[in-house]
Amino acid sequence: MHFYGARLGKSITIACATKAKQSRTVASLHRADYSTLRLLCSECMRSLYARWMYDWETRLTSVDNNRVVRPMEWGIEWTREWPCRNGFLPLQTDEQAEHYLREYNSRAVAASDEFFSYATPSDFRLETREVQVFSTRDVPDPVLENKVRGTHAEFLRFTSPVRSPYAENNLANARWFPAAKGKSAVVLLPQWNSDALSHNTLCRILNRLGISVLRLSMPYHDIRRPAELRRADYAVSANIGRTLDATRQGVLDIRCCLDWLEQEGHEKLGIVGTSLGSCYAFIAAAHDRRIQVAAFNHASTYFADVVWHGQSTRHIREGLEPHIDLERLRSLWTAISPMSYFEQFARWPKRSLVIYAKYDMTFLPEFSRQVVEQFQRHKLDHKVAVLPCGHYSIGETPYKYLDGWHLASFLGKAFKQSALSNQHSAKP
Repeated sequence: MHFYGARLGKSITIACATKAKQSRTVASLHRADYSTLRLLCSECMRSLYARWMYDWETRLTSVDNNRVVRPMEWGIEWTREWPCRNGFLPLQTDEQAEHYLREYNSRAVAASDEFFSYATPSDFRLETREVQVFSTRDVPDPVLENKVRGTHAEFLRFTSPVRSPYAENNLANARWFPAAKGKSAVVLLPQWNSDALSHNTLCRILNRLGISVLRLSMPYHDIRRPAELRRADYAVSANIGRTLDATRQGVLDIRCCLDWLEQEGHEKLGIVGTSLGSCYAFIAAAHDRRIQVAAFNHASTYFADVVWHGQSTRHIREGLEPHIDLERLRSLWTAISPMSYFEQFARWPKRSLVIYAKYDMTFLPEFSRQVVEQFQRHKLDHKVAVLPCGHYSIGETPYKYLDGWHLASFLGKAFKQSALSNQHSAKP
């Protein structure tokens, strides 16, 4: 075997012709050479592991073969009912449309409490219905379909504060996982294109810790998905205005869920979000002081950067790239980017967990590290966990157990600490 120590500038050869010769050669190495060999072997293993992980991530992202490349659209019509509006631009050139949306984003960020304002729904109701998978795959998994067939669960339904052209999407849906006791509760948002079963096991684990869970179906997901779609394509797409609208809707639906939890007597509230759900969760936590505990499972900076660089959004970039570059796109989606709202996030005390994956090819690790730097710069109460996997493999064995352990242990401890703090502050 031949190893080259680039860091130490030396070459070490271990002859392998015979066991005796190998033993004599190894025995003649100085102690420093042993250290070099261990270092090089370690680096070699890390390199092999990284290559294996990237290959696995690529295979996992390639499982879905029904992604659709849609042409870029400005989506000005989606802004018609937004707050922070300065008139409406019914007919426009491309230059006018881009200028209109860029200025709108600037106003929305500057007046974000208004942009993410809403009226509490008056039609909250729990309904019992049969559990369905709502698979996004071209060919649904029959094992999953059979697993849930004939089972029933409770779901919170209400009219979303954001009205879209799709009746299915306008009726919000959140599966209710009540804990046997306790007054802690979280709103949980799974990943983009999740089916209706994703994260349900985590919900049951949190129930055992005395934490009730509302698992929110994000806009255009599972039961909210328009009949014309097989995937949640309208949540994130090459339509600029619709993507802004879907994200705003997701944030407001979270806040409505918090309203219902408060009405039900829950006093300590938190949020859990994965991937796209993490983006929604962060923005909600930046604009709702009731959120005391927050867990962000994958974290990134700017919405546009994820779409542009992410492996699972290549089809969206393909629709955008002939018409716009990254810098211009970033300015059109600043109003839905977590990086825009750290000042707002820092307004109220909360405990946060940031989990990111070392080999993530969708939320690139450098973006996640920038998020952590912002938590540090703002001196926010937070914990960071870096998992040795990727964006998709975090949902596979064994990494899903590591991820679940970090989430559950953090939430359990954070709510207990919050309760103790409240007890101490209540003492005379």
